[in-house]
Amino acid sequence: MSSTTSLDIDHIARLARIELTPEEKTTFAAQLGDVLAHIEKLKQVDVSHVEPTAHGFPIYNVWQADEPGPTLPPADALRNAPAQRDNMISVPKVVD
Repeated sequence: MSSTTSLDIDHIARLARIELTPEEKTTFAAQLGDVLAHIEKLKQVDVSHVEPTAHGFPIYNVWQADEPGPTLPPADALRNAPAQRDNMISVPKVVD
């Protein structure tokens, strides 16, 4: 697939579920050909000394610890509830 002549733009458009005009087919064939040519160029880079990783940088958990803390008293939590029953917010049934 190194040249745009070997690209089946109609098949690619069908897979993407899009309709293309003849002008769009020509444009996209050239653009996709350029992308594939760039990928071929990248294949020539020597990465034998690069360790495989999922990310370029180490990833650390940035979330704070999940520690229990002060909570609202039930009366305060229910204060603005449109309906309540047995210390709970009551909502209309949506599934039978």
